[in-house]
Amino acid sequence: MFQLTAAVDEAAVGALVARSRRDVDQGLLPACQIALAHDGRLILDETFGAPADSRFVTFSVTKAFTGSLAWLLIGAGLLEPSTRVADVVPEFATNGKAHVTVEHLLTHTAGFPRAPMRPEEGADRAARVERFGSWRLDWPVGSQTEYHATSAYWVLAEIIDRVTGADYREVFADRIAGPLGLPGLTVGTPLARQDGVLPVVAVGDAVEGKTLGDHVKETGEQFLLRFNEPQVLAAGVPGAGAVGRAADVALFYQALLHNRAGVWADAVLTDATSNVRNTLVDPLFRVPANRTLGLVVAGADDQAVVRGFGRGNSARAFGAQGVGGQVAWADPASGLSFCYLTNGLDADVVGSFTRSAKVAGLAARCGREVA
Repeated sequence: MFQLTAAVDEAAVGALVARSRRDVDQGLLPACQIALAHDGRLILDETFGAPADSRFVTFSVTKAFTGSLAWLLIGAGLLEPSTRVADVVPEFATNGKAHVTVEHLLTHTAGFPRAPMRPEEGADRAARVERFGSWRLDWPVGSQTEYHATSAYWVLAEIIDRVTGADYREVFADRIAGPLGLPGLTVGTPLARQDGVLPVVAVGDAVEGKTLGDHVKETGEQFLLRFNEPQVLAAGVPGAGAVGRAADVALFYQALLHNRAGVWADAVLTDATSNVRNTLVDPLFRVPANRTLGLVVAGADDQAVVRGFGRGNSARAFGAQGVGGQVAWADPASGLSFCYLTNGLDADVVGSFTRSAKVAGLAARCGREVA
C-alpha cells in the first residue's frame, strides 16, 4: 500500500520498497515488513514473504513501548527520573544497588547489563523480585554505559506494577495501545491472540570478524528463538518481547511526534524524545550513546548511522533498533516515522545492522522537510 502525498518523494519510496523486498526475494530473509507514516496516518504499508496482516516480535524496538509507560507515570507525578528503584521496590536494594534510579534504567547506565532473568521468572512477580535480590553491579551506578538487553526493563516493569497497582502489560494495552488505536501492538501476547505472529527463523552464516562482542552472546540465537514458544510470547519480556506490525510501530512514533490523543504530558514527551541524558561512550559501537529516557537521538556528530538511523535523517531524529536489523524512528524535520521489521535472525550480525542502515537511509530520503 502506498498513498502519495506532498510529504513524500514517490521515487524514493519506490527505491525503499525495492531494497526491502530484495532480501526476501533472494532468500536471505524469510519475511519483512515496512511502514512509513506522516501527519498521523500511514502512507506506506508493505509486507514481503508473509501475509499482509502478519505480526512480528519487535525485539528491542519494544523498549520504547515499555519506556513510554514510565513517561505516563512521570507526567502524572507518580515517578521522577531521579526516583530510586529501592524506594518503590525495597527488595531491589541488595548488593549495592540502592542508588539505581529510573533514569539509570532508561539510559542503560544502571550497572547490571547482563543480570539474568528467564522470561518465565519475569512473568512471575515473586520469582522476578527474588531474582532482583541476587543481582550484583558490574560497575558503579552511572559511571559507565552498556546496553541492558533485558535486565533494566524487568525492573522498570516491577516499578510500573507497584506504582499503578496493575500489570504493566495491561497498563500498556489500556493506556497507550488503546487510546492510540493500536490494539494489535501488545506487550505480552495472550495465547488466544498469537495467531498471525511469524516464527523467528535463524538464517545465514556467521562471518569471521563480524561480531559485536559479548552483548550479542547475551541475546544470542538460543535466547531469541525462545520467542517462538507461546508462553514466552505471553510473558511479555518488557525489553524485547512485544508483538506488532510495522504499521503499528510507525503510528506509535507518529504519536510521539504529535501526541494528538494527549496520552503523555507534553513536557515529558519533549524530554523523552529530545533531551540526551547519556553521552557516555557505548563500548559496543564506540560512539557516544546519545540516550534519552528510553530512546536514542541521531545527533549531529556524523555517527547517526551507527546509532540505527539513515544518512538522510536529521540530527533530531529519535528511535530504537533491535536485533535482526529491526529499526524504528521518527524525524521531526520531515514529520515521517518509519519501521522495518523482520523475523529473520541473521547470523551475520554486522550484516544485519548494515542492512537496516541502508533501509533506514532510503526511508529517510522519502521525506521532504516540513520544519
